[in-house]
Amino acid sequence: MADERLKVLSQHLRGAATQYPGISPCDTSAVAVAAHPAINYTLNNGVLTPEQADFYEKNGYLVIEKLVSPEKLEKYRECFELLCKGEMPKPPTLTIMRDVAIAKAEFVPGQKAVTKIQNFQDVPEMMHYCRLPELLKYVEAFTGPNIMAMHTMLINKPPDPGTKSSRHPMHQDLYYFPFRPAERVVCSWTAMEKVHRQNGCLVVIPGSHKGKILPHGYPQWEGGVNKLYHGILDYSPDKPRLHLEMETGDTVFFHPLLIHGSGTNRTTGFRKSISCHFASADCYYMDKIEDVQNSAESELEEMARMTLKKRGIDPPTLSMKDIWYSKARLVHGQPGTMC
Repeated sequence: MADERLKVLSQHLRGAATQYPGISPCDTSAVAVAAHPAINYTLNNGVLTPEQADFYEKNGYLVIEKLVSPEKLEKYRECFELLCKGEMPKPPTLTIMRDVAIAKAEFVPGQKAVTKIQNFQDVPEMMHYCRLPELLKYVEAFTGPNIMAMHTMLINKPPDPGTKSSRHPMHQDLYYFPFRPAERVVCSWTAMEKVHRQNGCLVVIPGSHKGKILPHGYPQWEGGVNKLYHGILDYSPDKPRLHLEMETGDTVFFHPLLIHGSGTNRTTGFRKSISCHFASADCYYMDKIEDVQNSAESELEEMARMTLKKRGIDPPTLSMKDIWYSKARLVHGQPGTMC
């Protein structure tokens, strides 16, 4: 009964799913098959060198240089701009988010202070990123051969208006996720242009993936905080941080417990990146989330209800599990417990 309800809610939340023409979500031609058991955070399947695997095990992240070509990134950029201008069909599942401090401003015609688009799983031209063989080759080193795309984003960090609202507080992605085990979840984050400290590159705390989910909430910033930009409460900025400066096409893979964030964009241009959280299709959804995730669940439920109400649907209950089940898409291998 519960499974049937989950499927019905998923159909409402998903809308009409689409596939990228010419690319099979289950194409295994370019990806090696995992043949050995997990170490801790990586899989011994011949994808990573011993040095790369050891680095990820210790630090919780790994940068692969020039993984995605500039030509492919330009296609995603064009698609983003068309969506912002309303010149491309916008699926009901797509979320467009704007900077809290500059929602009425417009640095670039058509982008209108958009900070990111989320949930592009039903935009075929952008889901192309999540099915790139060169990307999935590395993803499999963390998830195994059966891969789900769980959370998709194109981040468009705008020039800061002087309020420092372009910052993203230090946080852990697992705080938002109701699926486990965390060791079989990984984020890919690809720089769509050169990212550096001036335009707000990623900041990470190496080794923090070995901890647990910490309490999160909205930081008390004078300039305001963007929607769902929760940060670790009582976070101490004295902890040793590393700024990940990257070139166009460089991709960082990181663990969902890794503490990370990004700084203020002090340039006059937008800083774009595209990302996806992947999970093994053989992970499982939690029937009960951890107590520290309650705030995230409430806010995600509120946003999901707003989406459903626009379609005349008002379910009596809606959990974090329902929401993420609706977003999940199989992009490689065989269906599992997450499908």
